[in-house]
Amino acid sequence: MLIQGAMTEDESPHEIRSDPRRERPIEMYIAMNRFRIALGREADFETLWRERDSHLEGVPGFRSFDLLRGPVDEECTLYASHTIWESEADFRGWTESEAFKKAHAQARAPSGTYLGHPVFEGFEKIL
Repeated sequence: MLIQGAMTEDESPHEIRSDPRRERPIEMYIAMNRFRIALGREADFETLWRERDSHLEGVPGFRSFDLLRGPVDEECTLYASHTIWESEADFRGWTESEAFKKAHAQARAPSGTYLGHPVFEGFEKIL
């Protein structure tokens, strides 16, 4: 089921997905990127995230951000960036915004830090 969002004259229409079992709009979207960080480069990676301006405050639909450190194997440490949004539409809107471009312009780490590209995972709240 799709619900047409409320609009003013200067806004474009957007659709909010709903859970047909609950007959109400989805109230949360989680966006995560998983990063494989080379052993010995963890401090560089964490400093990059700690010191950069995320440009997320005030973005419509943004709720929270966390950077998570996961398991370590013989070649890397796994990290995940975890953001919570009001809706997938809010998250997608941010990815097309100037705030997104500004935040990601600061995402340069020393060569050899990343083992491959980040892996994106998006989740809608269903319960």
